[in-house]
Parts: sequence; C-alpha cells; structure tokens
Amino acid sequence: MNRLLSMQVFCRVVDCQGFASAARTLDMSPPVVTRLISDLETHLSARLLNRSTSRKLVLTEAGRIYLDQVRRILADIEEAEASVQSATQRVGGRLKVLAPPSLATYELVRLIRSFKQIHPKVTIELTTNAQAETLDEDFDVCLVMSHARPLNGDFVARRLAHSQLVLCGSPDYLKAQGRPQHPKDLMNHALVTLPFVHDLTFRRPPASARDSQPDDSYAMAFTQVALSTTQLETARSAALQGLGLVVLPSFVAAPACASGELQSVLTDWRLPALSIHAAIPTREHVPAKTKAFLDHLAQAFPDSEKDPWLTRCTANAD
Repeated sequence: MNRLLSMQVFCRVVDCQGFASAARTLDMSPPVVTRLISDLETHLSARLLNRSTSRKLVLTEAGRIYLDQVRRILADIEEAEASVQSATQRVGGRLKVLAPPSLATYELVRLIRSFKQIHPKVTIELTTNAQAETLDEDFDVCLVMSHARPLNGDFVARRLAHSQLVLCGSPDYLKAQGRPQHPKDLMNHALVTLPFVHDLTFRRPPASARDSQPDDSYAMAFTQVALSTTQLETARSAALQGLGLVVLPSFVAAPACASGELQSVLTDWRLPALSIHAAIPTREHVPAKTKAFLDHLAQAFPDSEKDPWLTRCTANAD
C-alpha cells in the first residue's frame, strides 16, 4: 500500500465529500479511490468514514483524529518540497486561497492571471466565501476584509490596502429623486442595504491639515429600504436598475462609476473604510509558492494606506 497516496486520497475524499468527486479531481477511477480508502482503514484497523442517511460522508471519531494528523503531515511534506524549490528558484505546487466573493471577482482573478504569467507551475485553488474577517487554517493564503480594526489571532497578516465605502446611485435614479447635498437629505431617499454596512456615519474632514476645527460627522439612518440583500453583486445590480442608493466598497463601485453606470454622491464626506489583508498561518518556514504570491499581492498594492480605487469612484460625480 502506498501510504502517502492513501493519505492524500483520504483528505481529498473528505474535502470533496464523496468518492466519485474526489476521483475526478485526482484523475483516478472511483473503484481505485474506494480501494485506497478501504486499504487504509484495514491498515489502521479503524473505520474512518461513514455514510449518513442523506449519503453525505461523515468522519468517525477515529477519522477526525487521523485527518488532523494527516493534514499536518502533508503540509510538512509540501513545505519540505517548497523549501527545495525555493533553493533552486522554482515555484510550483498547489496554492489554496480563500477570499470574499466580491474581492475575488473584482480584483483577485486579475492578480492571479498576472501571477500565473510569472509562475506558471503554481496551481491556484480559489475558494470564495462570505465576508471573511479571520484566517482559515485550511488555506495557504486568506484575503481578509475588516472594518479598519486590528486583526486578532495567531497568524501573520499583511495589510494590502484600504477600501473606502462609497455611496452611489444610477444616473436615472439621481435624476428622478435628486442628488443629496448633505447626509440629512438621505431621509428622502431609498437604500439598498447590506448586512456588513452597519455604520452609516458620514464624516467631512477639515478643509486643510492646518484647520483646527474638528471633523463634521453625521450619523444617518435610512427610513426607506428598497431592498435588503446579503450579496454585494445583487446590491450593485439593484442600484444599476435604479432601486435606490447603495453603499459599496470602492473596489466594487469603481468600474461602474468610471463607466458612468453609477455616480457617487456626497463625495465631500467619508464613510468608514474596509481594510484588506493577506493572512497566512504562523509558520517558521513559509513555502516558496506562498511567499511568491504574497509578494505579488504586495507589489500590486504598494501603498497600504491608500485607497487605489477611490479616484475612479469620483470620476463622474457632479
């Protein structure tokens, strides 16, 4: 029995939640995958997997313990191979990346393309999930968005950029309902709401750095909710259709604002910002593929204090 191969197949079966789907990703036949798991269970004298009534795979207690150990062993093997590759200037292997769906769609796919042009031997396995605010140790790199607060946890995080929240609407909506001149004018407007946009405090910075006057601030509660959704892309589409104003991260708003499909409003005021970090588990030896990917992200965002999308958001603002 090839024990290492059996370990790899066991992890893939758990990740794919099925023998057939694991076989497809491993380019093996389902009977071969089934036999490898069976041989592994025989070798260990323990059952690792059960099928529930819904045909979902469920780890046994022994399976859970074994999975944790096997993942560490395989990670150590990958790290050892990556160290050798690093020494010979070769970057390759599978890189597991987790990112919020919106960030993956509007920014990360573009950056993965340019990364692959430099490192074609790296296979990117990109998983998108809801707004992530911490590291998931099952991934090599996690792109994390947080509301401009320090990240807590036992991991290494590199800040890439700030993304200002931007209030915007379609030209047709603004023509019909009028363009707000002050946050208090928003009482007369409809809003497309998102769950992570819970702070609608507008702040207007002083006219100059020498101005001793405190920032103006105005906390706004919309009275008209046109649509509530958990999906950024749905909220953006609703705003494009003229349902109401929407608060979007600048990286989501920028393409539509630059093309004139959306227009930002109250540009003299600022809403809170999101911080975008790249996070990795705390490890003594970072694999070459991971380091190369982090360096590529850092080169794409050379100024972590700057919002690189905000200028495009105000391109067609009146």
